[in-house]
Amino acid sequence: MLQDLSIRNFAIIDELSLSLEEGLTVLTGETGAGKSIIIDAVQLLVGARGSAEFVRHGEKKAEIEGVFSAPAGHPVFNKCQEFGIEIEDEMVLLKRDISSSGKSSCRINGKLVTISILREVGSALIDIHGQHESQELMDESAHINLLDQFGAKEISEAKNNYQEIYDVYADLKKQIRSLSENDQQMAHRLDLIQFQYKEIQDADLSINEDEELMEEKIRLSNFEKLYESLQTAYDALQGEQRGLDWTGLAMSNMEHAAAIDVELKDVSDAISSQFYLLEDSAREIRQHLDGLEFDPERLQMIEDRLNEINQLKRKYGSSIEDIMEYFSGIEEEIEAITNKDSSLEELKYKLESVKKDLSVEAENLSALRRKWADILTEAIHGELKALYMDKAVFKVYFAETRPDQYKADGVDEIEFYISTNPGEPLKPLIKVASGGEISRMMLALKTIFSQHQGITSIIFDEVDTGVSGRVAQAIAEKIYSISSHSQVLCISHLPQVAAISDRHLFISKEVKNDRTHTSVSPLDKEDRVKEISRMISGVEITDLTISHAEELINLAHTIKKSAV
Repeated sequence: MLQDLSIRNFAIIDELSLSLEEGLTVLTGETGAGKSIIIDAVQLLVGARGSAEFVRHGEKKAEIEGVFSAPAGHPVFNKCQEFGIEIEDEMVLLKRDISSSGKSSCRINGKLVTISILREVGSALIDIHGQHESQELMDESAHINLLDQFGAKEISEAKNNYQEIYDVYADLKKQIRSLSENDQQMAHRLDLIQFQYKEIQDADLSINEDEELMEEKIRLSNFEKLYESLQTAYDALQGEQRGLDWTGLAMSNMEHAAAIDVELKDVSDAISSQFYLLEDSAREIRQHLDGLEFDPERLQMIEDRLNEINQLKRKYGSSIEDIMEYFSGIEEEIEAITNKDSSLEELKYKLESVKKDLSVEAENLSALRRKWADILTEAIHGELKALYMDKAVFKVYFAETRPDQYKADGVDEIEFYISTNPGEPLKPLIKVASGGEISRMMLALKTIFSQHQGITSIIFDEVDTGVSGRVAQAIAEKIYSISSHSQVLCISHLPQVAAISDRHLFISKEVKNDRTHTSVSPLDKEDRVKEISRMISGVEITDLTISHAEELINLAHTIKKSAV
């Protein structure tokens, strides 16, 4: 859920900090006080497009910061892992800055990210709904995913089985398409890869050859230094008054001493051991010196060979292993093109075999979707009835598709349809015109899907516009029921929604020093009654509206108590 929200220098907000809790929080206030500006800030925080117009006049930048808590296993963990973002203590910090020049910077847990990454992570944390904007529910391309989430208990396994076979199917189709290109393109491709094949083959590369040649080049390029160092080391060990003579003298005398004092035997043995080791080392140095020979032709040959290898690396890979892997790939491609007809036949045979398996999985997936579509339809009709839309008809529409029209998510094309008035035909949900009907339809769907989407926070921005009376009360109860699954923040003009909330925040604005300032205040019991009374009457608060407000709060308390 969204725990803390901080906004600075954003539109008419100079500085605002909110600490939020679980359940339903309602935000009310006069029109123009800044309620929707707060929602605009949250939208920017989760990836909406920003501009310099959002920066408060006279300031250099606007800053928005939100702290979210997410339980272990929440989808946001996979999202953050995908982008290399660490989550500690199940907390996600989003930060968005917009400068007066229009530039924007985004951070997640301190890591600088792109706006698209911020949008992906933000969409897993918060869902914002307005009267004319309801994201996934009003996007027909997302309806199939919503149905899959609703029936995930059975659909997810079938979908995974389908997608595993689909990946093989798609790869085979790609290979067939590649081999089925026109003869001229294929001939050009064959000429190119045959040239590449011969070039790599003629090079006769061996693994680690470049590293071994580089070591030899270093030795030959530094021949004089190497020879001088070895000769000096050998001279220091061998000859009169050299290291071995002195060590030998020490060994001889320690042997005499150890014969007198047995406690010196270990020291004597150690010196003897070192003497023989040094003697062996001197012998190896001598052999190496005798074998040293400067060969300028060999050095030139090594440089030519390294140059040849580097040329191949520039063309085919950053290492000899990469070059050999590429070589193996084009060898298979040459064979496939050379034996094009037989290769095509083999691939088509494999494709037909895979299609049979894919068809079975597609039919199983589609059958499960139709089963859960019926369950979803029944559930939504129940929700609509509670919202006084008992005459409305909802349907999950499956478009006619060809049996072999396989896609990554199956063969189904799904869209939500609705008819809100008896006798009217079913139409796509996105074409439902009435604002009040949109609000109720969206709430019915959201009530169901909020239990399956894993969103931690949901914001409703005046989704109750255009309704009143018993419908307003039903909407209030529906919004409250959603808050039992997700944290809900709701901007509302309905006193019924304000009355049923767990917390009530009042947004106001005032002018100080010729500048407008927005502030947010939590309302206590007495102030809450006054604010709901104002919402009922519009302007003047009377004893009657006070009594009505108290009645609404008591009714809401009864409803909430019975819902526990």
